[in-house]
Amino acid sequence: MKKILLVDDKASIGKVVAIYLSKDYEFTYLENPLKAIEWLQKGNFPDLIISDIRMPEMTGAEFLHYMKTNELFKSIPIIMLSSEESTTERIRLLEEGAADYILKPFNPLELKVRIKKIID
Repeated sequence: MKKILLVDDKASIGKVVAIYLSKDYEFTYLENPLKAIEWLQKGNFPDLIISDIRMPEMTGAEFLHYMKTNELFKSIPIIMLSSEESTTERIRLLEEGAADYILKPFNPLELKVRIKKIID
């Protein structure tokens, strides 16, 4: 079973995404990028990461940059979630290496289809 990691500071997003993904994927939710990095450094390698952009301590953009410049983790596809409809930011994050960019609020079924296109 493929593994997905969700990094988002809002537990409600974690619960919604878990409902839609946990039947088809091994699903892990962590509330911030620093915990995600710690989890990854312990040898956990998800097939895909979904990350919010606006989070305290470390932003999703900083997390994406860390992941894409790290030899161990740079091949893991990352979908960015954001409530900001900024074309400039979307383009910047896609150029930085994000596999996709989805606006909040999002349709969980659309998220599932996008995940499937990336990792199945």
